[in-house]
Amino acid sequence: QEVVPYCLQNCTIHGKRSKRMKVLCYRQNLSEVPSYLPWNVSILDLSENQIASLRQNNFRKLSLLQVLNVSQNQIHLIEDGTFAQTSSIEILNLTSNQLRALSSFMFDGLGSLTVLLLRENNIDRIEPSAFAHLMKLKVIDLTSNKLHSLNALDVVFKVKSLEELHIRENEIIHFTTKDIVNVPLWLRELDVSHNPISFMNVATDALYRLLSLDLSFSGTHNHTTWIIQDPCFLKGLKRLYLGGTVMTPLDILDVVQKLNCSLLEEIHLNELNLTDSDNLIEKVCLWHQNVKTLNLQGNKFKSIKGIVFENCSHLWNLDLTHNRLKVVPYISFHSLNSLQSLSLAKNEFSDVPNATSNIISLKSLDLSFNQIKKIVPKDFANLRSLQHLNLTGNRITQISSDLFPDLHNLLELNLGMNFLLEISQPFSDSLGKLEKMELNSNKMSALKKGTFRNLTSLQFLSLIDNQISTIEPGAFEGLSHLQTLFLSTNKITKETFQKGIFQGLSSLVDLQLFENYISYETSEKLDNPPFILLRSVKYLSLNSQRKSGLQHFPSNFLQGLESIVKIQAGNLVISDLDPATFSYAPTLKELDLSSNPLNPISPALFRPIPKLTELHLHKIGLQSLDFVLHINFSKLVMLRVSENQLNVIEPKHIRALPYLTFLDLRQNPFTCSCDNQMFINWSLHDLETQVLYFYQYTCAFPLASKGRKLWAFHNSSCTVDHEFILFVANTAAVILLMVVCICYRWKKQGIYTYHLLLAYIHDKRYKRTGRHKKYDYDAFVSYNTQDKEWVMNELLPTLEDKYHWRLCLHHRDFEPGKCILKNIVDNIYASRKTICVITHHYLESEWCSKEIQLASFRLFDEHKDVLVLIFLEHIPNDNLSPYHKMRKLVKKKTYLMWPQEEEEIPLFWHKLNMALKTSEGKEDE
Repeated sequence: QEVVPYCLQNCTIHGKRSKRMKVLCYRQNLSEVPSYLPWNVSILDLSENQIASLRQNNFRKLSLLQVLNVSQNQIHLIEDGTFAQTSSIEILNLTSNQLRALSSFMFDGLGSLTVLLLRENNIDRIEPSAFAHLMKLKVIDLTSNKLHSLNALDVVFKVKSLEELHIRENEIIHFTTKDIVNVPLWLRELDVSHNPISFMNVATDALYRLLSLDLSFSGTHNHTTWIIQDPCFLKGLKRLYLGGTVMTPLDILDVVQKLNCSLLEEIHLNELNLTDSDNLIEKVCLWHQNVKTLNLQGNKFKSIKGIVFENCSHLWNLDLTHNRLKVVPYISFHSLNSLQSLSLAKNEFSDVPNATSNIISLKSLDLSFNQIKKIVPKDFANLRSLQHLNLTGNRITQISSDLFPDLHNLLELNLGMNFLLEISQPFSDSLGKLEKMELNSNKMSALKKGTFRNLTSLQFLSLIDNQISTIEPGAFEGLSHLQTLFLSTNKITKETFQKGIFQGLSSLVDLQLFENYISYETSEKLDNPPFILLRSVKYLSLNSQRKSGLQHFPSNFLQGLESIVKIQAGNLVISDLDPATFSYAPTLKELDLSSNPLNPISPALFRPIPKLTELHLHKIGLQSLDFVLHINFSKLVMLRVSENQLNVIEPKHIRALPYLTFLDLRQNPFTCSCDNQMFINWSLHDLETQVLYFYQYTCAFPLASKGRKLWAFHNSSCTVDHEFILFVANTAAVILLMVVCICYRWKKQGIYTYHLLLAYIHDKRYKRTGRHKKYDYDAFVSYNTQDKEWVMNELLPTLEDKYHWRLCLHHRDFEPGKCILKNIVDNIYASRKTICVITHHYLESEWCSKEIQLASFRLFDEHKDVLVLIFLEHIPNDNLSPYHKMRKLVKKKTYLMWPQEEEEIPLFWHKLNMALKTSEGKEDE
């Protein structure tokens, strides 16, 4: 079989090395099915595009395809034979297209198809043989089409293997079983809801095997007439949905009564405007004593009669959500001896209805979103079987240890979105089996010692969105089985991390602390690292600390996280990380440091985490991938460096990442030049690494190519070494020119050449002797006199007064009487770095040109990092062409651009300060 490159235009590949390979091409504005899809794709998603038709050759090579999603396109035509070679497809999703008719041969070849989704098309006609060869088809969804009658669906009912049919929203007015012939033997579920059915006639036993019939929200504005000629014509029915139908309570009772031959287990009577005066519940339970689920949500019950459920002793699930109940008589639920689930959510209770305490069999009680202000011990008395209690969205302000005396089997307790100010006493040991507790979105500011000590089985605890700033040491003691702790969106600060606050969490796996107020003044080691006791934690989230962000990251902040696998530390305003930071997390596999101003990033930072498989460095200001050259990234599978300042990806960067599967470089300012030739070819043809959405990358440089696609760069010219040819030609021309001009300008140029030679010898001597020179200045400033105002008013005060660097300026520090060139040479070599302030005036200056040439010796000969370029204004690429070395320098080295926006100026000074801090190491270091 043909081997397909990993990079596909407008698509991404997932699981290429697995048996179920996914190709995702959704939301790519495709007008047709791509022709370059890999032959071994198993799952293909082409949804949300502009595809108008499916053609015979679109899927010809995809014999292993099992799932095809082409929903939300503009498909109006599917050619006969389109699926002739795709016999493995099991699920076909054609939802939200513009199909009008299903032809006889449209689906030929889909012998393995089990699910066909055709929702939201314009289908008004299905030809007789459309499904003839679909021998395994179990589910057909024709919701929201234009099949106005059951006659139009005759071909559908002939699918012998059909188990589930959805024909809701098809403008069906008359439903009579006389129109249904050849009903599939295995048809179990029929959905005809949301149709304007005015006449419902069960005149034959065509649907006698049906298990579920959904007629909810059907009927016209006037009325729906039902005729059931024989109660046993629907004798197999177990689930009946009548919610939202245009029927009076008497009509509903009539229908339910006539179905007395059916062994109904679920009856859905939601949103029918029922009230307690309709006397409907008693009769439903009397006529159908097998009913286990009764759905009455969304009605208008204000109260319940004391005996309303006396015939419902067989009920398992009762849903009274979204009514107007305020009071329920004590004896109302007394007869519900088998009830396991009761929902009274979204009513108007101000107290827990005491009637619930009579249901001794109850396992789940939902009282969420009422107006309950307090709970007392008797509220849940006798509910010894209760496992799930939901009190979300009420107005509870206090809870105490004795509130749940009999809930010995409770597994889940939800008290979120209330007004809890504190937990004044520890939870009682009656909740010893509790596994999950939610206390999110309350008003708690502190957690006291021992609060959870009796919840020895708790595995999940959410305290998200409170105001917690104080956690007493020992607050979590006793939670030896807790695996997940959510403390996000609180007011936790560094002061919160007292010694021992995480004591007792020996089994904790997932800790979330994002959106708090954690911040440190320095990166120095902490005396009490906060996670020192969390040796089992695998997942830690610290993202987006509020106010000024985390900024400084203490070097031993992660100490104790011996099992950590994933750390999310994005958007924290971290500008520097100690190289030892991750030495405390040797098992780390996934790291996210996105949206932090970390550039430059030290390679030493990643050396302690050799097991890293995913690294996310989105939007950190990276200007080079050189950091990967000094680390053994032997297990790295995913590298995300989108929205940075990367211009060129060099071969050495690619070679340093041998096992990379996904590389995300979106929204970087790439240079369309021969420098990127190898990267472009590799991205297009590599079989192991996928450069995500590579075909969307655009050029930022040179300006003439700005906005063009990077992949379309014509690199044929790169095969000829034009630079060498030009070099030879220019050298010959320069020599000839020098011979002509040497006599005319001998004195001036001779002096210059002499000092240039001295600088070269000076540089070579220090390189040879290896002596370490002590510098008089931190930086020599090379600038044109017309830019003196910016140098004196901006650069000088900031670097000397604020950051305390020693600068050398020619008008201030040159030795009077000494030759200018001698002054330049001596002071450049007496300074650690040279700062060139580049403008159009600078490029036109003869002396500035000499200064940058002299300063370049150390950079181009010894590769010392001694040159810092500051562009005060935009210099087009063409304008740099005469300055060949400077042009290459701008392509390869860090340079700074004076920002136009005032709010970006502090970041500019920070970057310049960091550039002056770097030592003289090799360029690649």
